Amino acid sequence: MAYAPHSSTPDRAGSMVESHRGYDPRLWLFYGLAVLLLGVLAAGLAYQQLGRTNEHRERETVQSQRRVVIPGPRGNLFDREGRLLVGNRPRFAVTLNLDELRSEFRKEYLRIRRNYRDSGDKDLPTAAQMERIARVSVVQGYLNIVNRALGTRHRVDDDVLDRHYRQARILPYLLLEDISPSDYARLLEQLPVTSPLQVYTASTRNYPHGSLASHTLGYTAADDDLAVGADLPGADLTTFKMRGSIGRQGLEAALDARLQGQAGGAIYRVDPAGYRIQPPLQKRRPVQGGDVVVSLDLDLQRAAEAQLSETGLAGAAVALDIATGEVLALVSKPDYDLNAFTPRLSNETAADIQTRGAWINRATQGLYPPGSTFKLLTAIAGLRSGHIQPDSSVECTGTYRVGGRIFVCNNHRDRGTVTLSQAIEKSCNTFFYDHGLKTGIDAIAAEARRHGLDAPTGLELPFEARGMLVPDPAWKETRRQERWFPGDTANVSIGQGDLALTPLQMACFVASLARGETTTHPTLLHHPDAPRQHSEPDSLTPAQRGAILAGMEAVTNTGTGRILQTPRYRVPGLRLAGKTGTAQKRTPEGTLNFAWFVGFLPIDNPQIAIAVIVEGDTPGEDVAGGRYAAPVAGAIIKAWADKSVRYAPLPTVAPSP
Repeated sequence: MAYAPHSSTPDRAGSMVESHRGYDPRLWLFYGLAVLLLGVLAAGLAYQQLGRTNEHRERETVQSQRRVVIPGPRGNLFDREGRLLVGNRPRFAVTLNLDELRSEFRKEYLRIRRNYRDSGDKDLPTAAQMERIARVSVVQGYLNIVNRALGTRHRVDDDVLDRHYRQARILPYLLLEDISPSDYARLLEQLPVTSPLQVYTASTRNYPHGSLASHTLGYTAADDDLAVGADLPGADLTTFKMRGSIGRQGLEAALDARLQGQAGGAIYRVDPAGYRIQPPLQKRRPVQGGDVVVSLDLDLQRAAEAQLSETGLAGAAVALDIATGEVLALVSKPDYDLNAFTPRLSNETAADIQTRGAWINRATQGLYPPGSTFKLLTAIAGLRSGHIQPDSSVECTGTYRVGGRIFVCNNHRDRGTVTLSQAIEKSCNTFFYDHGLKTGIDAIAAEARRHGLDAPTGLELPFEARGMLVPDPAWKETRRQERWFPGDTANVSIGQGDLALTPLQMACFVASLARGETTTHPTLLHHPDAPRQHSEPDSLTPAQRGAILAGMEAVTNTGTGRILQTPRYRVPGLRLAGKTGTAQKRTPEGTLNFAWFVGFLPIDNPQIAIAVIVEGDTPGEDVAGGRYAAPVAGAIIKAWADKSVRYAPLPTVAPSP
């Protein structure tokens, strides 16, 4: 029972009389409010304990668990015959588990602090600075164990260690990466199993053929933003990712989605300091990426590269399967050793590649005037427009006047009457000046575009050139605000002027010519049952085609490409169709010559098309297609003929000339 404070009241005699009330209602109100508040508190606690149990459990899980994601190995690349072009090799590294060194870090910190205090130095480091010094000291001690075992003198990078400790201490700290197999074996023998030092084995890209097809195969680079599949548990946890790789160039980049492995990982419980508590709560192994069979033929690629390297000059070569458009060889020189990119490219190597001009893939990115190889296109345009007949001819005197300008024919030996086939064989400029002017630039440009020479081919490689150019009066008016002159037409008719095409485009053009069609879509992916390509017919009659093929065969027998009949390159019984060319490019240092060869074989059953360009590097030097480019094609032809594996034959597309 509640009692109120006592009070005094006067009696009749005036004396004070003390009286008491049994209870005070205001106290009951206070007690009731207190009970109500206690009830609310109890209900809130009950709700937090019972109603939000799952939520608290999830929050506790997020705070006390960490996910570590490990990349899957990349898939392999094989050539069309199943030979490995790109694979993976073990990469051995020495790591240190920092979570096992907490007591050592603390002990070293106390020792350092005591030494500073005993020194009497008033300018003491902060506690954080001394902790950092302690960590470096402990880690260097373990690195010295490795140094003694390997006879090395590696030092800890203070900044790298501090960044790792602050941001990813749950992950092993990398002391040494990509050590040799012999060093790996030596450390395995000397390091105790229970040591915080561990020899870590991962995979890294391996290119067994070094620089072979380097621009086509491409390379990878380290990728910190590792993609994680939605099916990997722990998406709501704080995630640490081991460094993966991503394709940066060539097929490694173009096929990256197929080559990337499926990430695996583990979920660990961690203490409040962020160190993991062994063993993992969950674990899933990474899965290797998909393998890809590419269209390259290792034998043809190797033969082309060896012969092009023999010239000592920059250049490119392309070989295509005429039936399917599959790329059999794609060469660009100078090149680089792909193994130099793993585990990372050094600044010195990158500078060397830059100095040599080796970054560019000349087969797909190099834009060149096609020179006399373009005369085949001019012939097709003239034949289809009716301005050239299979038996058309001109009188070649060695020069040709266009307005007030004299154009020179480089064929100095065979003057007089020259037919279409002879003009192709001897590469007579006069014939194509004369008939190119009669045909007209509009018809020539339209035919070039009909053959796809004004646009990229769509090959799977990234960064294919897009600046190819088939000039005409409208382009010149728009781009240069100048009129088109007959001399411009004369230049284009022999593959000079503002024409700019890639070697890959010229290979596609000659493959289309071999099929009697206008377009070839190249591909670097091999399909054993790939269907024969079809495109718009080139609409040449048998007689027209026969005149062109007769000239192209004569090129390789008695004409500008007759080097292909020398013992080194000749294949008895194999009939070749070819066209050489020499283009010029003006530079501040002078005019450079570019040597070309395009062709296909066999004439009576076309299977392989080839385009080669070799860049002259000395102004004024005579770098002719027959002497420099044709031998590269010859090496490809010889390698193809020597193989036991043959490509699917095509039906004969036209009668033999």
